[in-house]
Amino acid sequence: MLAQQVFFSQVDHQAGEVKILPMDGWDGYSAERNEVVEFLQKQHISNPIVLTGDVHTNWVFDIKSDFDNPNSTTVGAEFAGTSISSGGDRASSLHPDTLYIENPHLKFFNDQRGYVRCTVTPQYWRSDYRLLDYVSRPGAPITTAASFICENGRPGIRRVSENV
Repeated sequence: MLAQQVFFSQVDHQAGEVKILPMDGWDGYSAERNEVVEFLQKQHISNPIVLTGDVHTNWVFDIKSDFDNPNSTTVGAEFAGTSISSGGDRASSLHPDTLYIENPHLKFFNDQRGYVRCTVTPQYWRSDYRLLDYVSRPGAPITTAASFICENGRPGIRRVSENV
């Protein structure tokens, strides 16, 4: 598991053929990211997980051996979490439809405040995206918007609805 504060996965924010990649994450260091991915593959590291914070929105990615080729090998998974209160009730100006089209390795995006609850066992890693309807006043209910699991020996994520 790699815990860090910037996106590891490629994130294209621009619709169409021209890519707009944020340079303050691993997209600004794609050669180094490729070295890490190659190392994970060559060493046969089972189910690597990247846990990312400080991005103020929620994201789930399959980590690909080649982010520009959706059919390339899935190497691991990245779970990125929002802040509990930064930015108020909803602060995103991102367009989810564009994000999903341009990033086929993106499995989930949400711009609500909350946190990611992770459960780790020898059999699986589970991430539950827990959200608050609002943070601008007390008493917001907490709900689980989505849950994802990475099973031992099976790289990548799958969305789950049942309890594991």
